[in-house]
Amino acid sequence: MKGLELLLLSLLLILKDVSAQWNVWMPRDISAMTNSCVVIPCSFTYPSGVRPYRGVHGIWYFGHPYPQLFPPVVFKSRTDIVHESYKGRTKLLGDLTQKNCTLLINNVGVEHSGRYYFRADLGGANIYTYPDFTKLQVLDQPNIDVPEEIVSDQSLDLTCYVPDNCPDMSPQIHWMYTDYLPDPVFTPDNVEESNTAVLSSTLTFTPKPMHNGQLLGCRVHYENTTFIYERLISLDIKYAPRTVWVNVSQEVMEGSSVVLHCDVDSNPAPTITWYFGDKELMSEVASNSSLPLDNLTPEEEGVYTCVGDNGYGSMNTSMYLAVNYPPREPWINESLTVLEGSSVSLQCNSKGNPMPTLTWLKDGELVGTITAEEGSVLELHEITPQAHGVYRCLAENEHGRASNSLNITVEFAPVLLDDSKCTIVREGVQCVCIASGNPEPAIEFYLPDLNITINDSNNVFNYRTYSDGYTSTGIIKLQDKGERGNNGDTAVHVHCSISNMYGSETIRLELQQEKKFMMAVIVGTIGGVAVIAFIIAAVRYVGQNNKKENGNPGQDVGSKVENPSMFYSAVKKDKQSLRKKVLKTELLGSKFNSILEEGTGDDSDYQSVGPIAGMERQELNYAALEFLHGRHREGGFRRADGDGSDYTEIKAK
Repeated sequence: MKGLELLLLSLLLILKDVSAQWNVWMPRDISAMTNSCVVIPCSFTYPSGVRPYRGVHGIWYFGHPYPQLFPPVVFKSRTDIVHESYKGRTKLLGDLTQKNCTLLINNVGVEHSGRYYFRADLGGANIYTYPDFTKLQVLDQPNIDVPEEIVSDQSLDLTCYVPDNCPDMSPQIHWMYTDYLPDPVFTPDNVEESNTAVLSSTLTFTPKPMHNGQLLGCRVHYENTTFIYERLISLDIKYAPRTVWVNVSQEVMEGSSVVLHCDVDSNPAPTITWYFGDKELMSEVASNSSLPLDNLTPEEEGVYTCVGDNGYGSMNTSMYLAVNYPPREPWINESLTVLEGSSVSLQCNSKGNPMPTLTWLKDGELVGTITAEEGSVLELHEITPQAHGVYRCLAENEHGRASNSLNITVEFAPVLLDDSKCTIVREGVQCVCIASGNPEPAIEFYLPDLNITINDSNNVFNYRTYSDGYTSTGIIKLQDKGERGNNGDTAVHVHCSISNMYGSETIRLELQQEKKFMMAVIVGTIGGVAVIAFIIAAVRYVGQNNKKENGNPGQDVGSKVENPSMFYSAVKKDKQSLRKKVLKTELLGSKFNSILEEGTGDDSDYQSVGPIAGMERQELNYAALEFLHGRHREGGFRRADGDGSDYTEIKAK
């Protein structure tokens, strides 16, 4: 027990000794507004064994605690000698004998901001500068406590602080520019800590994106003075993108260029990313971004999306870019070969923007319907030979046109055409067989009376064939009109056979123009007799006139008759040529001026058939009569030979 008492006594002595050491207490930090005052609370101790000599004195230094560094003297109790910046400004409010060293500084300025040290002077060698200090901060505006991050739609507290350490001046706080804030709340407060006082006012509201960048202010006014202090801040409201603006959807031509723009309203600035469909095109941190697109192709038509993301949220907006271009060459079927009676579907597809209209044309004529789709189908049912031709699909829009063609070939069994017949030409018969078919039909003739087949391998009777597309023509020439039947009539028995891989047909060819030809022979014979009679009468008439005019009845007229060359020297020498002309003009007419006469300058083109092939041919006789000094009849035919003789051609009708 005695030992414990000794320990406690020792501790008390130690504590007493500690409390009796050189110590000072003053606030670590204190603040004041310019032109106001500030009171720095201060108390000190010194060892109990020290006895003041000639009283207790004190000195306040600014900046440094060591006299040898000659710091500015703020206050000195022994004398009034202080630094000039503190003359008339400082006053010791505390009683040094009571170990109170509280200091008042009036009309402080920014230059008075700094550290203040106290030095106790007890006389003799008992002088001690305390290392502790008070740091004075002189403000020219109040402080506003702003959070590091202000987020939209989250409650915000802003606090304005002003020091209240001047006993003679009481500050008042007012907030400025709060008229447009949503439901602001003001909360005043007065805080005292370590013998320093701070007056505050807290503004509470919920900011919106629209408040970003808005000014707010705190104003401090000291009553009964003209001192006013203000501080302004700009609100930095963080908010997710709220609008993303891009170009309106537009149309451009193939090969042109365009720039797409995107503006994003957000804080902070977002990362802007451009997408084409799901493909990322570019990305950058900015409030706006431009996407250049050059030499556009149809493949670049589609949806372009701008996405803005700043960590507080994201937003996107899209636009459609249409690339116009003329129709591409249509895709169609390949050329087709089809059988008559079958059906086929013709496909046509083309791309263009705007979508092209598709039109089917056959040999330049419209077929089917006009459609405004990418694909068109032309249905052809129960195809006939007339369906053969060129089918063209035409694609058109406002920027141009394109087309593509195919051929349809129709194969069908041969068909005998109406122009197939036998016709009397000159002194024989020409038989023509005309057939249409695909593949091109083969043509052969059959003479049943002679049991002869005429074709390419048995080329008799001047057998010839011609082809024009799907039409084949076969021709034979018979010198005689045919054998006579049992009843004495004249007939031509010629059969024509046509054939290809799809069929064949045989028909007897009818003889055309036979009655007209017989009538022409009769008329020609009668006409010839009439011409001879007329010539004889004319000769006699001329002879009698000559006898009367010459008065010489004894003139030998008969000798002239016996020698007709004296009067008929103009008989046409080329009798064969005149015969052709007369037959052509008077008997057969223009119907026989056809392929039948092509290349047939003589009778060698015809071959005899039948039992009368060896008989002598009948001919018409022609004569030309010379009329000396005769008058020409109006409209008559006149020809002057080189010897001046006149001739008149007489025709029998």
